[in-house]
Amino acid sequence: MRKKEREITDTAVIESIILKSSVCRLAMSENDRPYIVPLCFGYKDNTLYFHSAREGKKVDILRKNTKVCFEFDTDHEIVSSESPCKWTMKYRSVIGKGKASLIHDPEAKRQAFDIIMHHYSDKVSAYSEAGLDNSLIIKVEIESMTGKQLGY
Repeated sequence: MRKKEREITDTAVIESIILKSSVCRLAMSENDRPYIVPLCFGYKDNTLYFHSAREGKKVDILRKNTKVCFEFDTDHEIVSSESPCKWTMKYRSVIGKGKASLIHDPEAKRQAFDIIMHHYSDKVSAYSEAGLDNSLIIKVEIESMTGKQLGY
């Protein structure tokens, strides 16, 4: 990281940023072209979980290339200035890399859905068989991640 004073190395702080975030941006690559999507997610044990339809561009790319990058950001605040060149933003962010796999097993999907749902709500109910059949879970095993902040 170029500006070491902005780097977050404490794993607990990095995880707190992830847990405070409501969206994860998942980036992948197809034919040397980047593709990024904002997704709802769950996080547990250094692993990310995403709900997806069984087909689509994201799934097509991940079937060919399992290497991904992800990004979280939170605590945004614009900091104005008299000089336009001195405007900035306070933030905390996490960027990482990992390897994605597609989960089809119904029980593994239920467990992943529970992790995703617990990120957003304390309410978890039974999942319909049709809902499970029509969905896919993207599991990302995190290989590395770094945190960065400005203004905190």
